[in-house]
Parts: sequence; structure tokens; C-alpha cells
Amino acid sequence: MEFFHNTPLIAALLGILIAQFVKIPIHFIATKEIDWKLFTSTGGMPSSHSAAVSALTTAIGFESGISSPLFAACIIFSVIVMFDATGIRYQAGQQAIVINQMRKDFQTLIMMTKEFPDKKPEEKIEDLKTLLGHRPIEVFFGCLTGILLSVVIYI
Repeated sequence: MEFFHNTPLIAALLGILIAQFVKIPIHFIATKEIDWKLFTSTGGMPSSHSAAVSALTTAIGFESGISSPLFAACIIFSVIVMFDATGIRYQAGQQAIVINQMRKDFQTLIMMTKEFPDKKPEEKIEDLKTLLGHRPIEVFFGCLTGILLSVVIYI
């Protein structure tokens, strides 16, 4: 099984798993609540996307050398993923917060203005997901997690 001998792949997968697991105790420290759903959620501290790509890039650096074209491609891929996590995905989450509030306000307005005798029961609309992206500090610690993980694996 050559799959288990692909150290960069194993490092990236471990980066995801470790970053996702670490979210649970960090959330517990902040809120005194254990939330196991964080293991499969997006967003939060640290960024598992950043941990994965930085672990992969660091491992490729160890395997192929930092002057290899593969390492260069991994660096660019990592920067794009981390930029996207703090930019587009984070802003989409912020927009979802505003949209959710607007939907609730609109629903309240409609219910207040309705005076029909055959008023239908209020329909529950599911909120949009708001925790999509990361703040820069979450991406930084995800990146640091991935780099340290690969260094530990190779040293």
C-alpha cells in the first residue's frame, strides 16, 4: 500500500484532523461548552485548510527541496487557499449574518402586518451558515500548525 508511504499526503491529512480536533478544546476554554460538531465544521480556530496546505507544502519542501517546481506550485496553492479563507469565505460568512437578520426582520414585519382570518402558521426558515471563513489570526495558527506538524514528521 503505497498510499501509506506518501508522507506529504499523510502530513496534510493529519494537519486537517489535528486542526479540526483542536477547535473543540479551544471552544471549551472560551465558552465552557463541549461541541463535538466543531470537528466537522468550517471556520474557527485554527484553520484546517491552512494547516493542510502548509503541512503539504512543508513536506514537499522536505521531499523535493525548496528550489523544486513542485514546492513553488505548493507555495502558490497555499497562498491562494489561505487568501481565500480570509477573504472571500470570511466575507461570505459576514454577509450571511446580515442576510439572516434581514430575513428575521422581514418575517417579523410580515407577521405584524398580516391581519387575515386564515393566517397560516409561521414557516421556519433555516438560517444561512455564518462560520465559513477565517480571521487572519486563525489562518496564521492553522499555517503554523501545518508547518510544525511536517517539521515534527521529518525531523
